[in-house]
Amino acid sequence: MSTLPKEKLASAATIARGLAIDAVHASQSGHLGLPLGCAEIGAVLFGHALHHDPAHPEWLNRDRFVLSAGHGSMFLYSWLHLSGYKEMTHEEVKRFRQLGSKTPGHPELENHANGIETTTGPLGQGIANAVGMAVSAKMAEARFNTKDHTIFDHHIVALAGDGCMQEGVALEAMEFAGHQKLDNLILIYDSNAVTLDAMAEATQSLDAAKRFEALGYDVQTVDGHDMELFATAFDRAKKAGSGKPQLIIAKTLIGKGIPEVAGTQKAHGEGGAKFAEAARKNLGLPEEHFFVSPEVRSFFAEHAATLAAQHAEWTKTFDAWKAANPTLAADLAVTRGGIQAAFDTSRKPLDVAALMAAVPEFPADTKIATRKAGQDVLQPLAKSMPLLVGGSADLYGSTLNYIGDMKTPDDFIPNHRGGRNIRFGIREHGMCSMMNGIAAHGIFRPSGATFLVFADYCRAAIRLAALSHLAAIYIFTHDSVAVGEDGPTHEPVETIPGLRVIPNLDVIRPADPEETAGAFVAALEHTSGPTLLALSRQAVPLLGEIPVKTRREGVLKGGYIAKKETGPLELILLSAGSELQHAMKAAETLGAGTRVVSVPCFARFDRQPAAYREEVLPKSCRRRVSIEATVSSSWARYVGLDGVTLGIDRFGISAPGGTVMKELGMTAEHVIEAAKALPKA
Repeated sequence: MSTLPKEKLASAATIARGLAIDAVHASQSGHLGLPLGCAEIGAVLFGHALHHDPAHPEWLNRDRFVLSAGHGSMFLYSWLHLSGYKEMTHEEVKRFRQLGSKTPGHPELENHANGIETTTGPLGQGIANAVGMAVSAKMAEARFNTKDHTIFDHHIVALAGDGCMQEGVALEAMEFAGHQKLDNLILIYDSNAVTLDAMAEATQSLDAAKRFEALGYDVQTVDGHDMELFATAFDRAKKAGSGKPQLIIAKTLIGKGIPEVAGTQKAHGEGGAKFAEAARKNLGLPEEHFFVSPEVRSFFAEHAATLAAQHAEWTKTFDAWKAANPTLAADLAVTRGGIQAAFDTSRKPLDVAALMAAVPEFPADTKIATRKAGQDVLQPLAKSMPLLVGGSADLYGSTLNYIGDMKTPDDFIPNHRGGRNIRFGIREHGMCSMMNGIAAHGIFRPSGATFLVFADYCRAAIRLAALSHLAAIYIFTHDSVAVGEDGPTHEPVETIPGLRVIPNLDVIRPADPEETAGAFVAALEHTSGPTLLALSRQAVPLLGEIPVKTRREGVLKGGYIAKKETGPLELILLSAGSELQHAMKAAETLGAGTRVVSVPCFARFDRQPAAYREEVLPKSCRRRVSIEATVSSSWARYVGLDGVTLGIDRFGISAPGGTVMKELGMTAEHVIEAAKALPKA
């Protein structure tokens, strides 16, 4: 370890404390406790230990720093500003929590160019994201490093507090990391004995060191204010070579620098802000608010130059690697390069036509579940997209999303980091949160699977993926009451509508194998947010009366005319998923003026031009009936005041799937009855 410039780092820690105090005081909101209590940790990390380049936030081999305790956002903003991240300006620090600033209340990935690696807010998510990043980094090492060139060897560093540690999602991810021996993960536990409401002893009494040792971690405990001790511990963690993830328990004083609240729960939020002026004076800061001394500016400018030189040296290796490995370089070139897809306009769009062509058409007599169709569709697409990786929450045998042949396993495990399949275990929430980390890491495209009803366990992570524009793909099966004998606990009647309301999430429920092909291609095409594929357990007929091209491309548009009327338009039947077959059958009886519209993805359909939506659902035809095995409320937008929605506004039943569907009205006969009861135009 190089000599630690303790005096300069101590000055930087004081300046960072001052920035946090001034920002929280100015905005009259925010959390002071962590930024003040972890100032020495920040000084060591950003002024000494992390490998990053403030001039190039996209550097592929940078260490990733995740502030899991996102409420302490001024910690991150202060250190990114001092480090020289060009968009984290002095003015942005002053605009903490203000409209349009790059310093929102919790770090947001949309501001990636500022050095923010992931969106953190809900506690525990950052830990799980960091574990996902560690997985991605290990995959990158296996996929791209060669015997002659090492282009990936970075670490993932996460700072978390008691709140993160208490959340269940964190334990799911931490346990996974220990089992997978992710020795590139360094977790720093800001152990300050305080939570928001009370001293931590009111809600916890475990021995954290023993807990993590049992999970398979190397554990060190240090005084978080002793920079020499912390720097030594961090260096030891980076060089451990034990094959274990690393935990540094840093004992800190929350709110250090404001004696009136330090060490108490009052320091957690903005309670100390009213003592700001006295605190600034005690810290030796001048009257000028948001003060940064020339000496600290100079120190970080010199440090940035050192970091830039390290980056430049890596670039020489990278260029030599590209020249020697053109095929690998081409694979890596199609990634985001660490920049969010939604904000990287230089990325070439996927060749959708080529992806569609890669999936053979299904035989005319096909009658399989859409989960089985998904299995058949996934394999050729995975060959076309080598950086697509998948996982399952202990359900590969049911979700059928294993990439390759399970008889010749290609699992991501400690002695095979190039595996494309991740066994997440029975950790649905952790799986989706780790998928966010994989996506945010910027190399691989993650997909993951479980039963649709367990989306309730995953919802917080799915919401954050949508908010962060992360292109995760969820392959969720057993999509309706047709699950049958498993009963109402496993029959997701309200789940699909509940997911459709999440902004920037595409929920696609395909009706047959060919729509399933379109759904998978649509998911791969959508790179500015996540996509959820809801697939059936029960077999569904191939809707051969609809041309294959129409079905596949119709899914890309979210909705399309599945059966056009042969006379003047009098009635529109709408559906999504496996119930489309009933609408198609009903149309045979309801006459020449009946149109059938498939709407597998509301969000995609709503993004289409108004002219297309009017072409599919002309306002002039108000006689409409929709049928879907979900609660009925979400169809009102398409059915209107004069139409009828056939849904399931109750929980399901334990019985054979076909019996349940019939009992709950999911039949062509019910559609015909509802249509005939509509008033004539």
